[in-house]
Order: sequence, then structure tokens, then C-alpha cells
Amino acid sequence: MSLTAKLALEDGTVFTGKGFGAEGEITGEVVFNTSMTGYQEILTDPSYRGQIVAMTYPEIGNYGVNSIDIEHEKPSLSGFIVRERSRIYSNYRAEGALHGYLKEHGVVAISGIDTRALVRRIREHGAMRGILSTADLDDASLVEKAKQSPGLIGRDIVREVMPKESRHWDTHLDEWTAYEIKRGKPDDEDPTAAHIVCMDFGMKWNIPRHFVSRGNRVTVVPGDTDAKAILDLEPDGVFLSNGPGDPEPLDYAQKTISELIGKRPVFGICLGHQLLSLACGAKTFKLKFGHRGANQPVLDLETGKVEITTQNHGFAVEESSLPDCLEITHRNLNDDTIAGVRHRDANAFGVQHHPEASSGPHDSHYLFDRFQSRVAEG
Repeated sequence: MSLTAKLALEDGTVFTGKGFGAEGEITGEVVFNTSMTGYQEILTDPSYRGQIVAMTYPEIGNYGVNSIDIEHEKPSLSGFIVRERSRIYSNYRAEGALHGYLKEHGVVAISGIDTRALVRRIREHGAMRGILSTADLDDASLVEKAKQSPGLIGRDIVREVMPKESRHWDTHLDEWTAYEIKRGKPDDEDPTAAHIVCMDFGMKWNIPRHFVSRGNRVTVVPGDTDAKAILDLEPDGVFLSNGPGDPEPLDYAQKTISELIGKRPVFGICLGHQLLSLACGAKTFKLKFGHRGANQPVLDLETGKVEITTQNHGFAVEESSLPDCLEITHRNLNDDTIAGVRHRDANAFGVQHHPEASSGPHDSHYLFDRFQSRVAEG
């Protein structure tokens, strides 16, 4: 017998479907992702903390799950929505079914709803607070709970996903990506290998894998580490990671970044790009429904080339607030928002999209090489 589940939005819309994964009740901001593959990477991306993610691709789970494609030790998102859950999976790398994986990690999920109608509503009215439940099935009760749930604006969600301690990172890219990288793993005893310190605000693991596979020594530190502690590690470059939620409340990170700019080469991705911009004096704003998917077009203003990119963010840098010290390097071609900036005087730049591409296209891998060159130049 199928388990009944309901998804309710704060505007009063209610969807009824079949529950899978874990049983229970969760709240979060309801968003959508347009990727056709990569559901396991999406599930384990810490940037989805506090969100209920709907997949626009109609069938999810057909290639199962494995222990290689994860981007963190466990899922961070609040809940999961699909049109149809595949009841069988087939892939030589698969180690289990999606349903069992979600149940093991306590993720409540729903299938069998009209995801096209849900996504259209979000696109028309914006991302909304919602609730997903297999316990309470009363529509009025669920809608009221959705209205009372906390939103993302003004909350520091990063502290819920950042690591507690620093760590040395030595894992490299898997065989599917590493063929593009010729340098191989570094010798940790080689003092000439560049040392990259990654500020982890909820970092996807494929990012430090890229750094290691390019021959660097990599140290990962919590996102609230101060500038002195980072400089004491004698880094050759500092990386600012992705992460969840609103960047503006993270005043501690903005302070640290402002003290690092000009002292070491700095590279930021997604939340890291937003924090770099805030540290330089810019402001951010919440997008109507965000950019989430592995098919987002971005224009590199320097080369004139269009890249198909992976993105996952609900906030962006406000162009009218951009200080004179920053110039725009990339634009999102869907809505013309800022997708990349660089500092005019210091060795620092950031992009809104995810060049580590896990999962997604490899068009933006060159950004790691660009940072590598800046690190080599000092």
C-alpha cells in the first residue's frame, strides 16, 4: 500500500502524492532544479540546506545511487519532489536504490504530483515556503504551518553545514573527470607544491578534488576561520566555497575576506563569489526563483564565449551596488544578472556558477586553471 504524502505552499496550494524515502514532516523553501541527471549530487550539495527541491525532469532514480558521486557525507536538503520515482535502477556503478538512500538518511520525499504545475507556480509567484508531510494530511493545517515556517532571508544557515575543524584534503578527481587534468596527484612532501586553503561554507567535494588533481596541497578550514589563522597556514591561494542561504548575515566571513584581499590570490564560487563582492562593498538581493540546474548559459565577457554551466543559488550580486574596484566578467544569459566579477587592483575573482561541474558540463573547468596561474604568479 502506497504511503500518502502532501506538499503545501504558503499561498494555499496543496499537492497530494505518494511518499517515499523517510516518513515525517519537514518545512523549507520550495525550489526547482532543471538538471536531467545528477540527482545524487543535488541531494548531497550543502547549498540546498533549508530547501525542498523539485526536479523538473520527469523520471528520477533510474540509475540508482553509489558512494562515489556524493558531494558531502550526507544529504543536506530538507525534502525531495519528483514526478515519477523509478522503481528499478540499472547502472554498473549503482550500489542501491534512491528510495533506500533517502530512507537511510531521513529525507522525506514525494512523487506522483504535477511537477510542471508546481514549477510554473514558482516561476510566476517566486520561491515559496512550504511543508512536506506524510504525518499531517489536513490541508488547512499544512498551509498554516508553511506560513509559519522560517524563510531564508537574514538567516545564517552556513553554520549548520560548515565543518567543525580543519582538515588536510588528498582525494583527487574520479576517472571520468581526471582525464582532462594532466598534472596528477601532488606529493604532499614536496614543499614547492602550491598550498590552497579552502574556506568551507558548505563546500561541494568536487572542488578540492580539482585542486588536488592539479598538483596542489589542500587544507580545508571552517568558514568562520579568521584571516590571521588562514595566513598562519602560509597559503599560496585562498578559495571561498559555495554554501547555503543568504550571504549578507555572514559578517564574519566578509570581514575575513576583506582582510585577505591583496595579500593572497582569492577565488570564489557561488556563495564565495557573493561574499567576495560583499567584502568589496557590493550588495546582494534575492532572486525571484533562483538559478538551479546543469544547463544555465553564461557569457564570458572577455572571450565572448558562451558556457553551459551548473548553478545552484537563490541570491545574486546587485549590479547597481557594484563598487569601482570590481568589474563584471560573466553574465547569466537567461536574465542578464552578474555571473562573475574580478577585482581591478587585487588578485581576486569569483563566479556565480559551479566550474567543478558535479554534475554538469565541463565548459568552465578553465577557471581552475586561471586561478592556478594566478597562484603561480603570486
